[in-house]
Amino acid sequence: MIPLRDDNPAQRAPIVTRAIIVLNVLVFVYELSLSDGTHELLRDWGVVPGRLFAALTGETSLPVELLTLITSLFLHGGWLHLIGNMWYLWIFGDNVEDRMGHGGYLLFYFGAGIFAALFHSALMPGSPMPTVGASGAIAGILGAYAYAYPRARVLTLVPIFFFFQIIAIPAMILLGIWFIFQFIAGTLAFGGASGSGGVAWWAHIAGFVFGFLVMMTMSRRRSSRAQVID
Repeated sequence: MIPLRDDNPAQRAPIVTRAIIVLNVLVFVYELSLSDGTHELLRDWGVVPGRLFAALTGETSLPVELLTLITSLFLHGGWLHLIGNMWYLWIFGDNVEDRMGHGGYLLFYFGAGIFAALFHSALMPGSPMPTVGASGAIAGILGAYAYAYPRARVLTLVPIFFFFQIIAIPAMILLGIWFIFQFIAGTLAFGGASGSGGVAWWAHIAGFVFGFLVMMTMSRRRSSRAQVID
């Protein structure tokens, strides 16, 4: 299933979401310009679980390894990786930014990405494989959206046998299916060095749960404050 757009217009221009998309594209163009040096860039500035945990014992530089928790969010392994991530960010990011405010949304984005990378690294502490991409942070946005706008309709391209249909699906159902798929794939891949096909499924799962819980906490606090004012 491929989401096309939602019917949930934001009230404010999503300037942070747009800036993140532009920055990701510019970094990817830089990756392409390196040609044979792309592998080294991903290795040096992606999150490498084994290297991250080695930094805790002083074997590698801890500040540099912590920095990769941020830099890895702007690196991608290919066009499909980039386009898929940016497409989901474009559809769902504007409403979450609108709900959180620009500054809070930016902090949330990095928080979700860092939490997802740390969770993935904790499951595979000895892995030498670099983890790159904005998927963990965007999964956080999906989780936040699922909680905040469960009934919002998302126009989705759905394959039915040999045909494609465009169907309006409630966000909670669409994103719930997405989460279940991630969980099944992550469970089947658990124990591998880098996940099935190199996908950090558990980073996606962790990011989604992080986003869902953060939005739930924010919403409950706002509700409590509104009751106090009333």
